Amino acid sequence: MTKPARLNHFLLTSIILFLIGVNAHAQSRKDALPNIIYIYADDLGYGELGCYGQQKIKTPNLDRLAQEGMRFTQHYTSMPVCAPARAMLMTGKHGGHSAIRGNLELGGFEDEEERGQKPLPAAEFTIAEMLKQKGYATALTGKWGLGMNGTEGSPNKQGFDYYYGYLDQKQAHNFYPSHLWENEKWDTLPQPWMNVHKKLDVTTATDADFDYFKGTSYAPAKMTEKALAFIERSKSGPFFLYMPYTIPHASLQAPDEYVKKYIGQFDEKPYYGEKGYASTKYPLSTYAAMITYLDDQVGIIMAKIKELGLDDNTIIMFSSDNGATFNGGVNAQFFNSVDGLRGMKMDVYEGGIREPFIARWPGKIKAGSVSDHVSVQYDLMATLAELTGQKLEKTDGISFLPELLGQKTRQQKHEFLYWEYPEKGGQIAIRMGDWKAVKTDLKQNPAAKWQLFNLKTDRNETTDVAAKHPELTKQFDAIVKREHSDPGVENWRFVEKVIETAKK
Repeated sequence: MTKPARLNHFLLTSIILFLIGVNAHAQSRKDALPNIIYIYADDLGYGELGCYGQQKIKTPNLDRLAQEGMRFTQHYTSMPVCAPARAMLMTGKHGGHSAIRGNLELGGFEDEEERGQKPLPAAEFTIAEMLKQKGYATALTGKWGLGMNGTEGSPNKQGFDYYYGYLDQKQAHNFYPSHLWENEKWDTLPQPWMNVHKKLDVTTATDADFDYFKGTSYAPAKMTEKALAFIERSKSGPFFLYMPYTIPHASLQAPDEYVKKYIGQFDEKPYYGEKGYASTKYPLSTYAAMITYLDDQVGIIMAKIKELGLDDNTIIMFSSDNGATFNGGVNAQFFNSVDGLRGMKMDVYEGGIREPFIARWPGKIKAGSVSDHVSVQYDLMATLAELTGQKLEKTDGISFLPELLGQKTRQQKHEFLYWEYPEKGGQIAIRMGDWKAVKTDLKQNPAAKWQLFNLKTDRNETTDVAAKHPELTKQFDAIVKREHSDPGVENWRFVEKVIETAKK
């Protein structure tokens, strides 16, 4: 072979090998398991985002997430309060089966009394543990609420390679804490512990008194910082990042530059701590500022994913643990926080459990799409199992992956959704098709009758039509009897008497 021929042969071979490599890399990216980011707000009402009709609070990044992805209109939390909602999200179980069914508080508010909540048992199988089986790097940045460091409920013992944030929900009442936790270690922040529930004297309070509730290191900012670092070191993928921010849960605390964006827009009076949590001179502006701050964090995460070239292989989801709250200076009525729905946090009526849910995955989820598929957060585990090619033996959830991918004919539907909530007097709710059945005050009155609403014609649950449909009562009673299991905690036991009373 002549020298020119050898050179041409070498060049041709090099080109072929290069093209094979490019194709193999492209194919590997195409077949690669997607990165998963799940962002979880705290006490965010159904109507508090612009894409869900909010008029007073600006949320441009979440609105863009919806414009570039799918927005759900009938998505539910598994429970209307913090710890059990998070446990059910992580384990794919509803209120009749979950190991955690209420906020069982341990310890106190002061640093030396920090004990957290009842730990999630070691025997529970979490989303993080499931995804690790497929080689995912896993991280949590935010509020856990399912067990302190050193307990079986620690995130490091529940499938998370890395965690940073609050372990104790009581500590999370303060957005300027003295410390956060990082992989079992205390991370000291540059501010002292404060009594965030201290009330101010209405007659003597000064600006300095309000400034007591301000600090220098804002916990959500630290959460974002740690999340970005995890994404950077895990960019080769796949990774699962769970981001349970504490916003907009009271206390009303936000950086001054965000509060100033809203001051003057609302007719507001100072909040002096009458209903618990930190006092603030501008409660309406501060609440709006917190949600806008959260929105900015979502924008920061989206920008990082794009910067690293991970956009097409990353699914980002956003929701909240329960409806808007009623205390701490929050004025849900002013902001129409639950979009006219009945009830709020701690209620199994729609305002307490119907949540915003947005999912974005460029090239996979149709941009600007809206879904009325009835889904619930205990579906997430089944969804991610299908997404990663795994089978679940025990779950109350149904994968909504087909809905996300536009494969409606393949999407299974729930026969019913089930809520069993032992707090605020003991409550049960069942959604079956368009029917929504509710029982309240069951600890005092186990024989309380079903309230029945047709959500298709009465989304705000204003008219009880139970008397017109007695044939449904037996179906609801049968569901409760079948779905309930012993919670193992005396304070969570109330359904047994309800079932016994129904037999009579």
